[in-house]
Amino acid sequence: MSLNPLILSRLQFGWVVGWHIMLPAFTLGLASYIALLEVLHLATGREIYFRISTFWTKIFAVAFGMGVVSGVVMPFQFGTNWSRYSYVTANVLSPLFAYEALTAFFLEAAFLGVLLFGRHLVPRWAHCVSACMIAGGTLFSSFWILSANSWMQTPAGATLVNGRFEPTDWLAIIFNPSFPTRLGHTVVGFYISTAFVVLSVAAGYQLRDRFVDEARRMLSMSLWLLLILVPLQIFLGDASGLVTERYQPAKLAAIEGDWQTRARMPLILFAIPDQKHAANHAAIEVPAAGSLILQHDPDGTVTGLDHFPRSDWPPVIVVFFSFRVMVGIGLLMLAIAIAGNALRARGRVFAHRPFLQICRASAPLGFIAVLAGWVTTEVGRQPWTVYGLLRTADSVTPSLTGWDVALSLAGYAIAYLIIYPSGLLVMAYLVRHGPSDTEQRAPVEGGQPRSPTRPVAETAGDLS
Repeated sequence: MSLNPLILSRLQFGWVVGWHIMLPAFTLGLASYIALLEVLHLATGREIYFRISTFWTKIFAVAFGMGVVSGVVMPFQFGTNWSRYSYVTANVLSPLFAYEALTAFFLEAAFLGVLLFGRHLVPRWAHCVSACMIAGGTLFSSFWILSANSWMQTPAGATLVNGRFEPTDWLAIIFNPSFPTRLGHTVVGFYISTAFVVLSVAAGYQLRDRFVDEARRMLSMSLWLLLILVPLQIFLGDASGLVTERYQPAKLAAIEGDWQTRARMPLILFAIPDQKHAANHAAIEVPAAGSLILQHDPDGTVTGLDHFPRSDWPPVIVVFFSFRVMVGIGLLMLAIAIAGNALRARGRVFAHRPFLQICRASAPLGFIAVLAGWVTTEVGRQPWTVYGLLRTADSVTPSLTGWDVALSLAGYAIAYLIIYPSGLLVMAYLVRHGPSDTEQRAPVEGGQPRSPTRPVAETAGDLS
């Protein structure tokens, strides 16, 4: 039996990245949330922020460890499966990955021990600083990784010389055309994913009447954050779509299911794309809305896939549906944020059990949206690794055999199906025991430990 090493290498990389991306989507937002809690505790002296921070720091430690393990695997594949890609792009991408390690990984590693183990050993301000440094480290990591990935989407500042990319303008490489909007869209998406996890945990406690003070504080903070971030994410998504329309029109045409270039393009809400016949079946359309969204003009002309050779078409059905999954979940998240804050305005949010049950079930929403967005972005880039310049088929290791990849893919599949459920079980155990099971003592102040403090009940009015 013949196995295609290109297809299997793509499946293997997709498997590894698909699992890994959910951890940065959680740890980036959680690191910033912990930093915010530490700042609030330092500024107000309220022990409730200390208890919530201690609780989420334990969960962060588990997720961070899983993220490091799964993230280390990816660079190895550049050498084993994608050596041609590594050879051609090394002069551009290697420095970006090196800066990610220098500015992000070492920053996180330097302060992680203080955050995890120094709570009772360092002054309160020092522990707060460590939390802020780790939050900054996760943001630096996103900056450099997204810069590298965005350069692959919209390459700039480099030229091909003797089959290799040579940098000509590092600012153009780093701040390539798709990078600013993708950075904002991705980071805000990660914050939203974390906010829904916090919202879910808080709603579960509130429904069971456990850790009520902490649950109400977490619920309130999450709803305020979502009311700001979800509309912002919709705006950033539109901005990102306009950049895609300019620099990756074939990807956008596939996302929208637009086969022919025309004016007054309809917005296709649902269809079954048929790539073989370049047609949509069972389509539900809104006339001229596609031109209005993409050109901000109902009479505007939108480029279709007929403008490009068939060999340059991405897999339309995959990106068409993954994009709609992402948008549909985004609208659902917006509805939850609006409904929650409307209930808060009427003083009913903490007692409205149907809404709390919806919140409890909402934890996976952000991760599904992130995965759907990632599939849209990466599959929509096909058949290129560096858009328009380096094909995926020319990026794979020449001597690789299908059986080589199949064996390593099986190993990765088994390992990840053990690691991730195990990590989730540990995090579920920590959630089950809750924030009040942590030691009720704040960090030392001026070198002397503070005396233990009993939890103080806080009124619902303070929470809004």
